[in-house]
Amino acid sequence: MQENLAIGILCVLGGGIGAQWLAWRFRLPAIVLLFALGLIYGPGLNLLHPSAAIGRYFRPMVSLAVAFIVFEGGLGLDFRQWRAAGEGVLRLTVVALPINLVLGTLAAHFVGHLHWGASWLFGAIIVVTGPTVVLPLLRHTKLRPRVAAFLRWEAILNDPVGAILATLVLEFLMILGNRHSGMFVAEIVPHLLFATMMGVGCGIFPAVLVRFLSRRDLIPEILRIPIILTLAMSVFAICNFFMEGAGLMAATVFGMALANLHVLGMSELRRIKESLGVLVVSCLFVMLTADLHREVLARLSLPIVAMTLTVLFVVRPVGIFLSTVRSGLSWQERLFVGWIAPRGIVAAAVAGAAGLQLSDAGYPSADLVMPGVFALIATTMILHGFSLRPIARALRLTLSDDPALAIVGASAWSTDLAGVMHHIGCPVVLVDTYAGALAAATRAGIPTLRAELLSDEGIESLEERPADYLIAATPDAIYNGLVCARLAPDFGRQRVFQVSPGVARLDLYRGLSRDSRGRVLGEPAWNFTLFETLFERGWRFRAMPPVPAPSGGAPAVSSGSADGNRLTILTVRKGTAIWICSAEDATPVEPMAGDIDVVMEPPAPPEQTGLA
Repeated sequence: MQENLAIGILCVLGGGIGAQWLAWRFRLPAIVLLFALGLIYGPGLNLLHPSAAIGRYFRPMVSLAVAFIVFEGGLGLDFRQWRAAGEGVLRLTVVALPINLVLGTLAAHFVGHLHWGASWLFGAIIVVTGPTVVLPLLRHTKLRPRVAAFLRWEAILNDPVGAILATLVLEFLMILGNRHSGMFVAEIVPHLLFATMMGVGCGIFPAVLVRFLSRRDLIPEILRIPIILTLAMSVFAICNFFMEGAGLMAATVFGMALANLHVLGMSELRRIKESLGVLVVSCLFVMLTADLHREVLARLSLPIVAMTLTVLFVVRPVGIFLSTVRSGLSWQERLFVGWIAPRGIVAAAVAGAAGLQLSDAGYPSADLVMPGVFALIATTMILHGFSLRPIARALRLTLSDDPALAIVGASAWSTDLAGVMHHIGCPVVLVDTYAGALAAATRAGIPTLRAELLSDEGIESLEERPADYLIAATPDAIYNGLVCARLAPDFGRQRVFQVSPGVARLDLYRGLSRDSRGRVLGEPAWNFTLFETLFERGWRFRAMPPVPAPSGGAPAVSSGSADGNRLTILTVRKGTAIWICSAEDATPVEPMAGDIDVVMEPPAPPEQTGLA
């Protein structure tokens, strides 16, 4: 038994993370791969059934994991982003939800042939758009900030609200089945209000407490993150004791409160929770899908398929259209948000528990709620996962898919480098805190950003024009290192570079810590002074085809000295990647047809310019 459980855990962890890596490597929707893997493990090969292996602890484990996911999502909900997104977010989270409830119920009854009780439960469950699906999709697509904010806020806020709504509908149906419907006003409504207020209060109070203790140095740094995570799980469990679904609201509010109270140490928590979030989402999707039984899949019928298509092509688009009438959303944004609505883990967990309770209460067709919800989950994950990027691109709601470069520090030579990148069509942004330093780039039409990248505002401003690579090119080596260290978790440590701080300071033991700086741009001798001196002598950046390898087969090596022929800075492969040259490269780049080298060359000799 223990060996089987260990093998199951290994399959879930290894397969889930493997699917995430494949999705990253080949730019595929990770959720689709995880869902397919679970189907193979469970209904396909009948190798893994988590609920049977774990027993009665399976559902509580799933609930705690979902609580962590909505807490993680709450940490990303800053009210400044809500204000930037405008009223569209409020409409999607308040107005659209009841409309989708009614339309989903009608679709379940008249198209899916479910009885009214099961139809209302189905309509309540499908109003959620899970953050477990939406957030990974947003990470892989460069949507414009406002559209991304719409989907992010809707997914995270609707998840706990949808869970509470489904619980409320279930309780009402159970009471109605006992023919005591008068209890709805007398007991259920006060109970709902109490649970809601408790969820909000239990979310805000611990966040204020953490802020109070942190400001008075009453929490040691080593315990800060464990305490916060423990509080998130605790408020979930306490509120769920009073009402199922209220715990999700409390966990979400706790995360939002921490984000908006600006508690110190949140940057470390965000990095850890993002990594844990990937692990939790991977395991949950594989386990929940593997836990499907073949009997559930066998209940899929033409009416359920028709109901699923109705929700996709009628219920969601009509609900979004009605809720956004006379709003500030463009028709492209309304069309896109009306299509993209993948359902996730909360819908699956609620359908499994609530559908079983309704079936035990004797409601007809209640056993069809779970297969209907899972059919919708599978369909939306596949269709929305693969169509999100092309549809967003067709509606011009994405930023460029070409790899983009951010250059920090607007000097004469870095402006010239940015100009060459802009000229060859590579997305680039030149960042500096001083408007005068950016003036020349602005006059040349080069995208610029005046911001301090060590501030929250600067990070948010850079997110509006997301870059894939960064070169810190200011005269201050320590500042360059701070920028690279701050942005490395977002860009990837192999994608942040800085001009050399000096040969002596690159010693891995006595020099600047590798975790506190970026990769070296070019050779160790290529410091800021060298680039500045060469530029004053007339050296300029230009784009050219890759230099062919010499006859010996080894790639040409650029010289870092002032009397060399050229300094090769980077290689651009359109639509694929930017390879920035570094002495810390593991292997040299193999040039391909169509690649573009950006090099720094001395001025041409007089005989080549036609001058005497």
